[in-house]
Amino acid sequence: MGALSIRNVRRSYGNVHILKGIDIEVEAGDFLILVGPSGCGKSTLLNIIAGLDKPTEGSVHIGGRDVTHALPKDRDIAMVFQSYALYPNMNVAQNISFGLEMRNVPKPDREAAIQRVAKMLQIEHLLDRKPGQLSGGQRQRVAMGRALARDPTLFLFDEPLSNLDAKLRVEMRAEIKHLHHKAQVTTVYVTHDQVEAMTLGDHIAVMRGGVIEQLGPPDEIYGRPATRFVAEFIGSPAMNIVTGQRAASGVAANGVDLSLTDAQRAKIDGGAPQGILYGLRPEALSFGESGLPGTISLLEPTGPETYALVETPLGNMMARAPGKLQQAVGDNVFLRWRPEDAHLFDASTERRIT
Repeated sequence: MGALSIRNVRRSYGNVHILKGIDIEVEAGDFLILVGPSGCGKSTLLNIIAGLDKPTEGSVHIGGRDVTHALPKDRDIAMVFQSYALYPNMNVAQNISFGLEMRNVPKPDREAAIQRVAKMLQIEHLLDRKPGQLSGGQRQRVAMGRALARDPTLFLFDEPLSNLDAKLRVEMRAEIKHLHHKAQVTTVYVTHDQVEAMTLGDHIAVMRGGVIEQLGPPDEIYGRPATRFVAEFIGSPAMNIVTGQRAASGVAANGVDLSLTDAQRAKIDGGAPQGILYGLRPEALSFGESGLPGTISLLEPTGPETYALVETPLGNMMARAPGKLQQAVGDNVFLRWRPEDAHLFDASTERRIT
């Protein structure tokens, strides 16, 4: 059994089913991301892990111990919320040590914990300041320090970066990743931001409608999405999806034959469904002298790369190209891609055709 074991956890409020049977094993030292759109159940699941809510069915084990009905204080966890939840009348050192004081930890041990986490988070120079004298990023470091001071079995983050501006979010992502690398505390982190999920997690659980659509390492989630939802939710811009049909050539859509590898063609010939979703990530598309014809309708330069929306016989296709494009809006172009970069899904179930 891992550091955290979630077994068939369900949560209902009357006839409203929020979680519909969640099973997750998290190994010691792992960083698990729960990601998904608003209302998918990720925060409810985190609250059940923390003991702030109870499952309607199923169990939660932390460190091999069944804590399904245990109080939060008895679970050996530490939690960082979206709001910093600092005591405004206490300085940074007092905020960090408050939880330890409530547990009657001796003063010398509290002082050692303050110095340990302050050094880890590089906030030694802030220990005498009050929260009102700190920036948003500094307050979030203090909130993390308060959690780390306890040396918990499990570290829980509930969208901790949502209140920060874009630049500070990037900086704090790096801080959290560095912190996890140093502390190696088993961590569960809730976010709706797929960039956070991809950059932080050892494993990602993509949730939708109270179930886990896919659980795996970031490169697997991105490179082999299990469903259309995962394919479109993970990755920015989203994957291009074309609705096609089986054809003599393999797959066709709107009179256009869609290229396949020999393995993909063999799978389709072996009994694939009639309706097939053909997916291409924007970076898989490039401009060439031949290929799928289209017209550029929108350009979005970001500096290191440019997003180009191209109107084609297959519908609008988003391409991502490095640097600045020579083409302009209104130009006629050709899009090309390698068949091995295509992702195939069953149009009826929207699950991956492996």
